[in-house]
Amino acid sequence: MAKPLIAIVGRPNVGKSMLFNKLIGKRLSIVEDTPGVTRDRIYGESEWAGRKFRLVDTGGIEPNTDNQILAFMREQAQIAIDNADVIIFVTDIKTGLTASDQEVAGMLQRSRKPIVLAVNKMDATGTVDPDFYEFYNLGLGDPIAISAVHGHGTGDLLDACFQYLPPDDGEEEDSDVVQVAIIGKPNVGKSSLTNKILGEQRVIVSNVAGTTRDAIDSYFENSYGKYNFIDTAGMRKKSKVDDSIERYSVLRATMAIERSDVCLILIDAQDGVTEQDTKVAGLAHDAGKACIIVVNKWDLIEKDGKTMDRMREDIRRDLSYMPYAPILFISALTGQRVNRLFELINYVNDQAAVRITTGMLNSVLADAQTRVQPPTDKGRRLKIYYMTQVGVKPPHFVIFCNDKKLFHFSYQRYLENQIRGVFGLEGTPITITIRQKGEDDG
Repeated sequence: MAKPLIAIVGRPNVGKSMLFNKLIGKRLSIVEDTPGVTRDRIYGESEWAGRKFRLVDTGGIEPNTDNQILAFMREQAQIAIDNADVIIFVTDIKTGLTASDQEVAGMLQRSRKPIVLAVNKMDATGTVDPDFYEFYNLGLGDPIAISAVHGHGTGDLLDACFQYLPPDDGEEEDSDVVQVAIIGKPNVGKSSLTNKILGEQRVIVSNVAGTTRDAIDSYFENSYGKYNFIDTAGMRKKSKVDDSIERYSVLRATMAIERSDVCLILIDAQDGVTEQDTKVAGLAHDAGKACIIVVNKWDLIEKDGKTMDRMREDIRRDLSYMPYAPILFISALTGQRVNRLFELINYVNDQAAVRITTGMLNSVLADAQTRVQPPTDKGRRLKIYYMTQVGVKPPHFVIFCNDKKLFHFSYQRYLENQIRGVFGLEGTPITITIRQKGEDDG
C-alpha cells in the first residue's frame, strides 16, 4: 500500500518548514525568517505509531496576491492539497488570527480534505495564551497547540492526523510485480513506449512537450512476468520550468523513481545524450535503482554498419558514471526490440537483488589484494580485514579496515570492478561503505 501523504500548509512565515523538519527529523527544508523561502513543495518520509507516511512542505499561501511568486506558491500548495490524505493547517500565535488565515481556511474547506489545525509558536509550557482560543473561530474543530522549535505538541498533532488516514492494510505492493519507471526529457517517447507495451492508447500521446503532467501507473502482465509501468512527465531544464504544474511533474517523476525497482532511461536517438539526459539518469543512479538505457526512435536514424557502435560509445562517454547499465536500441513507434525490454527488466531487477555470502566476498577480496596491493601513506599500509553484504537494491557492501583515511577512492573503484567481474551485478549501481575497526557495525 502507498504511504499516506500529509500536507503542511499555511500563510508565509508561520513555521511550516520548521515543523516539517521537526517531524521528519532532518533539516531538509530551508528555515529562514523571510516569507516565501519555501517555494516548491518538499517531500520527506517519517514514521509514527509504527506506520510510515510521507510529508510535504509547501510554500506560504497568500490567498489574494498579484505577486507572481506568491501566486505561483499558492498554486503549488493547491496541488499538494489535492494530493494529500490529511492537511495540517499551521497558524501563528504571535500574529494571532489574521484575515489571510480565514481565507486559507476557506480554501482548505473547499478541498473537502480532513484538516488538522495547529497553532504554532506556543513555546511556553504550562499556561495557555488566551489568544489561542480565537482560532476556534476558523470553524476547523479543536486547535492543537504546538512548538515547532521545541517539538511540544507534535505527538498530539500526528495522533490527530492519523485518525483520518485510511486504515493500514499491512500490505506492501505485490512483491511479484516489478515497478518500472519510464523517465527521460520531454517528448522522448515515454508515453508512446507505454502505449506500445500496453497495446492500447492508455496514455495520451502528443508531439507537444510536457503533455503528461502526472506519473501514471499501468499494470501489465505477460509471459515474462507482472509489471507496473510508471509513465512520468518529462523532466525539463530548471530554467525552462516556469509552469507550476510542470514543476510539480519533476517532483512526481522523482517520487516515481523512488518507488521503482527498475528505471528505463529513454534517450532520443536523433539528439543523442543531452545535458538534461545526464541529469535524469543521475537521479536514477543516485537513488540506487537498477537502470536500462533505452535509445528510442532508432527507426528514424540513417545507419551504416557502425552506427550502433558509435552511439553506444557516445553514451558510455556521456554517462560514464553508470557503465553498469545495459543499452537497448528500440522504436516505440514500430515496436522494434520492445519485447526484448522484458528480459532485460527481469535481468537487472534480479541482479539488484543478488545476495553474496561473506565467504565468497572475502575470497574475491583476498584475490584482489594479491593482484594489487592496498595503498600506503607515509609508510602506513591499508589493512583490509573483511567484507560483507548488508543490503540489496542496490547491493550494499561494507568493508572493514584499519584506517579508512588510507582507503583511496581508486582502490575502492578497483574492488568494485573486481566484485562486478566475478558476480556480474549488471544493470545495478552498488554501494560500498568503508568502516574502521572499532566503529559501530549498525
